[in-house]
Amino acid sequence: MVMTAAETLRARAWEAAAAVVDPEIPVLSIADLGVLRDVRVAGGRVEVVITPTYSGCPAMHMIAAEIRLALARAGLGEALVTTVLSPAWTTDWLSQAGRRKLAEYGIAPPPPGGGRRALFGVEQVACPRCGSGDTEQIAEFGSTACKALWRCRACREPFDAFKCH
Repeated sequence: MVMTAAETLRARAWEAAAAVVDPEIPVLSIADLGVLRDVRVAGGRVEVVITPTYSGCPAMHMIAAEIRLALARAGLGEALVTTVLSPAWTTDWLSQAGRRKLAEYGIAPPPPGGGRRALFGVEQVACPRCGSGDTEQIAEFGSTACKALWRCRACREPFDAFKCH
């Protein structure tokens, strides 16, 4: 099947935008995070749609600038970057590769399907260093607002855990 010029442009734009990394967690691309929601082409112009991990995320300005730069470097011209808040981002949008990269980087990934916590549910987080489930949250905020600080009771190491949204 032959792609149209618009489909080819969209595919090239998606590839360039998907390679942009999160400035706060540089082992993750915005595609791994699920922040990259859509790429549209209209009249030969590219629009990239992104959703922040939370509405006040300070990294979104940098991500939008990096997307524009990535598309310009790919020879795709000036792109429009649109931020949408609805539907709200959820950790369920993290890719499996993204979850693996988080763990390898030392950040406990949220469990699949854990994007919306039960009202009175108890959160269990496995230590990304030793794998123990015997952990405790020691601070609601970690190195960034989208992570909490936890400690493993088994290996005694502190670690960030990605918050479930």
